[in-house]
Amino acid sequence: MQLKRVVAVLGASAAVMSGLVFGSGSANADPGCPSLYVVAIPGTWETGRDKTPQPGMLAGVTRGLPSSTDVDYVTYAATAFPWEGEVYGNSKKEAVDSARGLIAGMAQRCGATRIALLGYSQGADAAGDLAAEIGTGLGVVSPDRMAGVGLISDPRRSPTDIQVGPVAPGAGAGGPRVGGFGWISDRTRTICALDDLYCSTATDDFVTRFAGFLAQASDANPANLWRYQIEAGNIIGDLMAFGGVPALQSQLTDSANEQRAKDLERFYKSHAHTLYGSYSVGGGQNAISWMHNWIAGMA
Repeated sequence: MQLKRVVAVLGASAAVMSGLVFGSGSANADPGCPSLYVVAIPGTWETGRDKTPQPGMLAGVTRGLPSSTDVDYVTYAATAFPWEGEVYGNSKKEAVDSARGLIAGMAQRCGATRIALLGYSQGADAAGDLAAEIGTGLGVVSPDRMAGVGLISDPRRSPTDIQVGPVAPGAGAGGPRVGGFGWISDRTRTICALDDLYCSTATDDFVTRFAGFLAQASDANPANLWRYQIEAGNIIGDLMAFGGVPALQSQLTDSANEQRAKDLERFYKSHAHTLYGSYSVGGGQNAISWMHNWIAGMA
């Protein structure tokens, strides 16, 4: 298994135009090609624009995989929180673009290599978006090239995603992805700790949901306008069902803001977001060991 410095593969769009989209390389893998190629996107504080890729939380997932597996980690800006609206969208876009380029390059070189995506926290946000792109037929490889997608603490977790371990309530702070994972839904697994607010935001917590939406829309991509409209409409529809504007106003009072600050402080002190190495998902396994064994079985 190799751990290489990550750069985005330029010219992915040119590869599409030249017939390399969907990984139409040689039918037989080159002797130097891996059977499984894993692209892992680390979380916030685990990487950065000027840093060497750091495995972080995902180290236990990718360490010790079969020798026929090749792993790359993505480096990106990784700004801190999903609700940092001005910069979060650009940071995530950088991660998605880099991961997309890596996959396009491997698909071009090794036509028989299967691909897996991994992500943690903001990295799960990016990996999930790229997986949705591929799963709905809009990616640089066809869905059948994807062996699996593993997401830990995904800020865009949907209640309909296949969860491993205890079923967390609500959804991710950024709201579910419109259209889900398409043709790779059956090969996508998500793990969310019950008390992890990044991936488990209550349906009636409209302040956090609107903040998460603004963060997701902060890349200001006109091509995504239709998606932003649907996502905003979903939040507004739920808000109306829970009492409308008065319900939102009740969450913006001084006392409500004080309680929210206390809840956030309790969340950070609990370290629920960073303890997946000890978070039990059943069967004597924690989140990291389960994900490792699942990915290893694909090689």
